[in-house]
Amino acid sequence: MKSTVETLGPTRVRLAIEVPFAELEPTLKKAYREVAQQVNIPGFRRGRAPKAVIDQRVGPGVVLNEAVQEAIPQQLLVAIREHEVKTLGRPQVDNVEVGEGEPLKFTAELDVRPELELPELSEIAVTVDEVSVADEDVDAQLATLRERFATLKTVERAAAEGDYVQIDLAATVDGEEVEGGTASNLSHEVGSEALLPGLDEVLVGMSADESRTFTTPLVAGDHAGRDADVVVTVRTVKEKELPPLDDDFAELASEFDTLDELRDDSRNRLSGQKKVEQLYAARDKALDELIERAEVPAPDGVVQDEVAHRKQHMARELEQMGRTLADLLALDGKSEEELDSELTEEATRMVKVQLVLDTIAEAEEVQVGDEEFGQEVVRRAQQSGMPPQQYYDQLVQSGGANSVFVEVRRGKTLQLLLERVTITDSAGNSVSLDEVTGGSAAAAEEVDEEPAAAADDEQAVADSEEENADRRDQPASAAG
Repeated sequence: MKSTVETLGPTRVRLAIEVPFAELEPTLKKAYREVAQQVNIPGFRRGRAPKAVIDQRVGPGVVLNEAVQEAIPQQLLVAIREHEVKTLGRPQVDNVEVGEGEPLKFTAELDVRPELELPELSEIAVTVDEVSVADEDVDAQLATLRERFATLKTVERAAAEGDYVQIDLAATVDGEEVEGGTASNLSHEVGSEALLPGLDEVLVGMSADESRTFTTPLVAGDHAGRDADVVVTVRTVKEKELPPLDDDFAELASEFDTLDELRDDSRNRLSGQKKVEQLYAARDKALDELIERAEVPAPDGVVQDEVAHRKQHMARELEQMGRTLADLLALDGKSEEELDSELTEEATRMVKVQLVLDTIAEAEEVQVGDEEFGQEVVRRAQQSGMPPQQYYDQLVQSGGANSVFVEVRRGKTLQLLLERVTITDSAGNSVSLDEVTGGSAAAAEEVDEEPAAAADDEQAVADSEEENADRRDQPASAAG
């Protein structure tokens, strides 16, 4: 096999590969065996028909094409390793040429990891907001806690914002009932905007046993995009009663005996939360500076695949709620092009961050031990509700074990980054990772996830076979 590599850009290469026909013999023999098992030829037991009969029955081009489809990813992987290409995403195979007795020729374009020149981490200095907890912050925290212990009391008056009402709803379009548009005895907080647009405005001022009709746009179902007439009937009106903010409340809502102790604890908790947020800000600023100073490019193919993956994930989640992507766009007042633009911006930054982290990890020789990897597998297994061994076995079978390894290494690299960079708050105080309990884990969150499109060499090449599956139905001489 002969191969050459051509650099198309900082994140893209093209491999040109030529395989002598003799090297295809093992794959060709396997293809004949598989085809023989698939066809029923009179006079021969299944799988026992000789090569000449198979050629006469299905044509040699069909078998050759079958062999080529298996040979391409195998030979591509050999070329990737030979040229030490650091692949990202799926290769795009093209220009396939092959004939009986002739060498197999094809090209493959791949996204690759760019070579980055990063500054010394100790040269990076970022400034974040000073941690400050005001009395108003503590008051808001306690107000939220009081809401959790509020009780509802039925009142004989019209509903006001903040009240809870029991309501019935019935929707019609052009006088006909909307399927799924009727509901009874719903509990709803007036002003929460948790149900239909326009409902809260109608409910204010309504009393028990009163009905009103309002118009609202439908965002799902057969009548999506049309206005519906909705009759709302109030059954009961209830107001929230908050417990007094005193020592008795402190005993009820916490392990503390006095309100002062509860306030002090709330202040300490808020301070801890703000320190974590401070660390998030330092993380993002440090990464952004590294990306800017290294002028990190983002491989277009990887970004596009990530955008497609995110849209598919959104569509699946919406489908589970009985909605479509079009429904969501209509509700948000966005076009699909605007959504694609937002997703592309997010995916581009994520890919750049991961390229930076992988470059640091290699330069600093960040290692992941078996115990660290095992702890991550156990954590994920627990989240999935599966036994760790079963989860690990599925990871291996799906080829996802390497992704978990990469994510753990990126998390450790983030910790290293935050230990090396200089972080100062707006008051001139030095900020240290050690000051935040569990800071390294918090810092790693949301940035050590591998792009759905990124893959190691073996997975990338395997995916290329699926990309070119349609060639199986073409004569080998017509491929490419």
